[in-house]
Amino acid sequence: MAAGAPPPETGTRRAALGALLWLVPIVALLLVIGYASIRKQQPESITATLARGGRPRAPAFTLPRFDGGTLTLAELRGKFVVMNFWASWCIPCKDEAPLLERVWRDYRDRGVVVVGVNIQDLESEARRFIAETKATYPEVRDRDGTVSRAYGITGVPETFFIDREGRVARKFPGAAIEWRLWEEAVEGLIGAR
Repeated sequence: MAAGAPPPETGTRRAALGALLWLVPIVALLLVIGYASIRKQQPESITATLARGGRPRAPAFTLPRFDGGTLTLAELRGKFVVMNFWASWCIPCKDEAPLLERVWRDYRDRGVVVVGVNIQDLESEARRFIAETKATYPEVRDRDGTVSRAYGITGVPETFFIDREGRVARKFPGAAIEWRLWEEAVEGLIGAR
């Protein structure tokens, strides 16, 4: 071996280190591009679209009704829909129930349909809740949570106001227990053409 020449192992290590130094930025770049591609493919949330002034398309659904049959968003097209996600164990949901019933009674002749969507509940408890609150508007059950996930539900109650074209015009992200809020939201929905 010549004097001053590095042992053969050191040259191999340097070559491997050099290759690694090139490989790390390339892998990082590919990860960034992949992440950006995935983010671009994911639809913007309803809340984010509403926050920037948009009206996102309401996710379609077909759900079983508590009184038999099914209800679909498609069959409500051409009507204004007030869609309330609730659970029997939710105290604010009980506070909202009379207001939802009032919306249904006061506005159904003007093309407004109130739909209660029960989530995260035992069917027996949900039925008891409906009976106790004397709800007469359509009530459906999201058994597996598919619809609540599509709407981005993070808790109950949450209410969506859907226009005649099937777009979400407004959202109450929690309890609204003042009639004035419901009246303003429904009048705004009906008045927005």
